[in-house]
Amino acid sequence: MKGLGTIINVAGIVLGGLIGLLCGRMITERLRKTLIQGIGICVLFIGIGGTLEKMMCITGGELAANGTMMMIISFVLGGLTGELINLDLRLERFGEWLKKKSGSQRDQGFVEAFVTTSITVCVGAMAIVGSLEDGIHGDYSILAAKTALDFVLVMVMTPAKGKGCIFSAIPVAILQGLTTLLAGFIAPVMTEGALHNLSLTGSMLIFCIGINLIWGNKVKVANLLPTIIYAAILSIWI
Repeated sequence: MKGLGTIINVAGIVLGGLIGLLCGRMITERLRKTLIQGIGICVLFIGIGGTLEKMMCITGGELAANGTMMMIISFVLGGLTGELINLDLRLERFGEWLKKKSGSQRDQGFVEAFVTTSITVCVGAMAIVGSLEDGIHGDYSILAAKTALDFVLVMVMTPAKGKGCIFSAIPVAILQGLTTLLAGFIAPVMTEGALHNLSLTGSMLIFCIGINLIWGNKVKVANLLPTIIYAAILSIWI
């Protein structure tokens, strides 16, 4: 059944969030802050690891970096596009709408939890590749593996950030659901080079999420999301 991978992924996020929410009632504010810092450190190193894996290569027996020009151009164009559209504000407004509809007006951290978790579980090659495999071949194994990762991540983040984390299942359902439905049109564009660039810039954005978790909202990650689109497009020329 095509689309089953996204259904499993959404269910895993919700389940992980509910378990985290139950655990969150038993922790103190001091422990909550420590958890956020711990999660931030993990996210930082996930981003660093993913970036170095795609960026570094061995050439002539020496370690060398590649994709520097692509990164600079992608982030400049992505940042300009994101600021013009103001994705950060739009995502926050959607979070505010969810906050109101879910009766969570008293939860001051709802929107931040929703935005941060949504970007974390949506950015990355696994979401795109897994949805394409699910849409074309009905193979949801990649999304099943992503579900396990998202389950643990949301389960740990929810006690620290709040129940807004659970609603990150909505962007996942939209992004991966549409990618699965349009897989036949998207697959020819997603060459090996495009997926490489997408994974590289996506890992860099994950690193930025880690910065925000530890030091507060220093980087408008949502406004940088178009970067991964430009990175995929630039694989044709760079």
